[in-house]
Amino acid sequence: MTKEHHDNRSAHSPLKGPIKKFMYVNRRAPHGSNYAQEGLEVALIGAAFEQDVSIAFVDDGVFQLKTGQDTTSLGIKNFTATFGVLGDFDVKKIYVERESLEQRGLNVDDLMPLVYDNEPETENENDRSASRLLVEVVDKNTLAELIEQQDVLLNF
Repeated sequence: MTKEHHDNRSAHSPLKGPIKKFMYVNRRAPHGSNYAQEGLEVALIGAAFEQDVSIAFVDDGVFQLKTGQDTTSLGIKNFTATFGVLGDFDVKKIYVERESLEQRGLNVDDLMPLVYDNEPETENENDRSASRLLVEVVDKNTLAELIEQQDVLLNF
């Protein structure tokens, strides 16, 4: 690698390039196929490459965020705890379609409390405000507007 190429990138971050807005739309139930788990993994990969990542949960995809999931009787590993690291990857735009929740007899209290710690406003690490919720319940029209703002839309 020539010196010019080496100097154009940081040793501690991915190659610099244009930041794109990615939205991952999760439409399927969390278990019974690999779509839900793969959607989460792909979203985390996008965030690791410093893209502007948002995630939407619609239709049966809202069940992915349901609290208290137990997959023991299914004989499969429960991956839903991984949703808890989204804030650590700077994924702070998570949308749940209100109509999908209501059609399935769910409300926001049935969802996992995904939170992230605010960045300190001063150099004092102990000066953190309260954690903030990541999940925002939106109606289908608002979600459609958010989808229109994206550069890349991936459905799972």
